[in-house]
Amino acid sequence: MADSPIDKHRAAHLPWFVAVAQILGLTSVVITGVWMGHYRGGYGWDGTSLQFNVHPLCMVIGMVFLYGDAILVYRVFRNEPKRITKILHGAIHLISLIISIVGLIAVFQFHAKSKIPDMYSLHSWCGMLTFIIFIVQWVMGLTFFLFPGASISLRSWYLSLHVFFGLALFALAIGTCLLGIKEKLLFSIMSTYSKFEPEGILANVLGLLLVAFGVVVGYILTREEWKRQPNPEEQALSMNFKNLTEGESPDSP
Repeated sequence: MADSPIDKHRAAHLPWFVAVAQILGLTSVVITGVWMGHYRGGYGWDGTSLQFNVHPLCMVIGMVFLYGDAILVYRVFRNEPKRITKILHGAIHLISLIISIVGLIAVFQFHAKSKIPDMYSLHSWCGMLTFIIFIVQWVMGLTFFLFPGASISLRSWYLSLHVFFGLALFALAIGTCLLGIKEKLLFSIMSTYSKFEPEGILANVLGLLLVAFGVVVGYILTREEWKRQPNPEEQALSMNFKNLTEGESPDSP
């Protein structure tokens, strides 16, 4: 069935919302870089606080910005072949995973050299939970959707779980970043935070931008008219496979 003029009009709004999401995400990355670079002394890999500064930058880039872009792939490339979209979706997630691993190594090495206990805060618990589920989600998605072998019925069953955990992880990643921002501010400028310290204001703005990025991405993903629709070739292939595996005739209801 052809799209109605209203649906086409609504679909035309998608690039604007994607552009807003990209602006919010990139601005969040830039502000994180400025915060750690200007107010916290810059970056290094020597076990000092300069190495710690790599951690928040990597996590905002990997677990929030790139993760958000990865789950937007199916909306942005709605008319591309599905396999290409799948590969791009998985590749962006892989880059996100690698950057996040660098961020985790940075903070654990810093803690080890500074003799700071690991995994005692709510931020660290939520962060590790997010990271572990992210790895499981990526491996499961790779197994079910990119490599052949899983049946259509099994893929259909897992798809709803994959989508749910994808959105849940995105929300959890943003929430973990907010906990990390608050924790870092209390450790760094506790005595002056309540006096509207410029660093505190910048970090608060970063938190709001991360929330806004999550809201816009979530809005894009939940709009029915922006969902990727299978092209005729994909529909025919899916129907033929279903007929062969389940013994249904083309006229079956």
